[in-house]
Amino acid sequence: MRQSPQNYKPIENYGIIGNMKTTALVGMDGSIDFLCFPRFDSPSVFARILDHQKGGHFSVEPQMKEVQHKQLYLPETAVLITRFFSEEGIAEITDYMPVRNESERSYNAVVRKIKAVRGTIKFKMKMQPRFDYAREKHSVEPKGEALYFKADDGTKTELRLQASFPLEVRDGDAYAEFELKESERALIVLESIDAGKEKDLADLAFYAEKTYFDTINFWRKWVNQTTYKGRWKEMICRSAITLKLLTSVEFGSVVAAATFGLPEELGGDRNWDYRFTWIRDAAFTMYAFLKLGFKQEAADFLRWIIEQDKNRDLHLLYKVDGTADMEEIELTHLEGYKQSAPVRIGNEANSQLQLDIYGELLDTIYIFNNYHQPITYELWEIICKEVKIVMERWREPDHGIWEIRNEEHEFLHSRLMCWVAMDRAIKIGVHRSFPFPQQEWVQVRDEIYQDIYHNFWNEKLQCWVQFKDGDKVAETVDASVLLMPLVHFITPDEPRWISTLEAVNQHLRLDVLVYRYDNEVSGIDGLEGEEGTFTMCSFWYVECLAKAGRLDEAVENFEKMLGYGNHLGLFAEQISKKGEHLGNFPQAFTHLGLISAALELDKKLTRKNG
Repeated sequence: MRQSPQNYKPIENYGIIGNMKTTALVGMDGSIDFLCFPRFDSPSVFARILDHQKGGHFSVEPQMKEVQHKQLYLPETAVLITRFFSEEGIAEITDYMPVRNESERSYNAVVRKIKAVRGTIKFKMKMQPRFDYAREKHSVEPKGEALYFKADDGTKTELRLQASFPLEVRDGDAYAEFELKESERALIVLESIDAGKEKDLADLAFYAEKTYFDTINFWRKWVNQTTYKGRWKEMICRSAITLKLLTSVEFGSVVAAATFGLPEELGGDRNWDYRFTWIRDAAFTMYAFLKLGFKQEAADFLRWIIEQDKNRDLHLLYKVDGTADMEEIELTHLEGYKQSAPVRIGNEANSQLQLDIYGELLDTIYIFNNYHQPITYELWEIICKEVKIVMERWREPDHGIWEIRNEEHEFLHSRLMCWVAMDRAIKIGVHRSFPFPQQEWVQVRDEIYQDIYHNFWNEKLQCWVQFKDGDKVAETVDASVLLMPLVHFITPDEPRWISTLEAVNQHLRLDVLVYRYDNEVSGIDGLEGEEGTFTMCSFWYVECLAKAGRLDEAVENFEKMLGYGNHLGLFAEQISKKGEHLGNFPQAFTHLGLISAALELDKKLTRKNG
């Protein structure tokens, strides 16, 4: 039975919790509607956000009339508090995933602390797991005061549910009704069980007494590592925590977003799986971490890159453990968020050629080498191998940053990042006096520069455009052009750049929001329907204004962009004309774009006022 779109909460009505192994989305009504266990890219056990009836969820509902909901994070943490207000009383749920230390040995659990703040309040709890993306049935077995849930497919997926109140089983799901008097508390813990390690599981008293303050202290200690002292620090720290939540403590890789299948257009089919590590997204994320002073994350990621290079040439995207084989399939049994089907898992983009990834990666290594510690010769040898690929292939058409599923083109952004790859490699080599054929590398870098400057320019539009194929220059403006001054290809006062920025303003802006391209003009992506504005591009535009010295405009645009964030300061991939969040949530690209724009603005404002 198809569900009414009204059954679905707005995407922006969720908060995220996590432990750097996986994440969960908690709605403002106290329901966990998304969780993949035990890893970011594992099958879901709760996915009600993608099918209200079949997806599975974990709810705690205070039984009060005319309830108002509020959500907040404890400052400088990923500990989320959902509060419920009515004439009858006040209730709250504190949700977190315990973190023992910066170690893969941390527990893999969701802890839910429930409290009656004012009045005597009755609660109802439902825990309805739906294993393997709601494709697999399960069994449940009581053991002592806990319930054990196991998928029937013979896999090792198993959950344990403990509570400080009696639990009952109905049709394979857990239910409870309980009452708390004013100031009384209850506790629920849901754990992912590693086969053969059941003896290592902690009891309920341990979670009640130990993990809460350990988790708070972990997050505050981590946040306090930042070297940033400037403006908008609270928003920057929230974005940094979000990026950290998407970073694997076990492997050092970073997923592009917490979710899969959330639509870029309501009712449309632009629904992708972002629970993987794109080299591009991860490299940009490390850039943000390094600029904020979080250096260990970058070091861990580069170790992960070195490990991947030992096994195969650089891929576009990986699972968090470094494996690269993933089949894109459609989950036809799920109706999709607000009936936006198909719901996809896996990602076909893995087979695409995207030449820009070398530039993003080498730019991050360049920053790492300059601001953290000198790179090893082992890593330099990898750089040389990647540079050789760029030198051989930079003229080739590819699928580009937006992963166009139609035909390949010579995209401006891909060509630009090939220039970045050559430029940063040369600078690292000269700085460190590493052996390399400097004259040959410089010649290729300069050839790429000349090709971009002259051959991607459209006289009619008076701007650099999305792509060119041989001598044919497109008539499509692409927001990725905004990276030209950000990667120091061009200065902000270059006449051609000023004209290009104005073209972006005319063709792609909606208020302060920016589309990545106009598909109605180019039809380039080969997909039906429209999409929302691309939030990262909106922050790129702000950063370009700041670099151009248009600080009043930049500040106004930035503040308005912050207003599009949800009640917790989180952003999805896209924003609709109505201001709704669209696409996977929260998205790393958006939050690192926010950080980069804020840092540039703060630097320019400090210089102006200093």
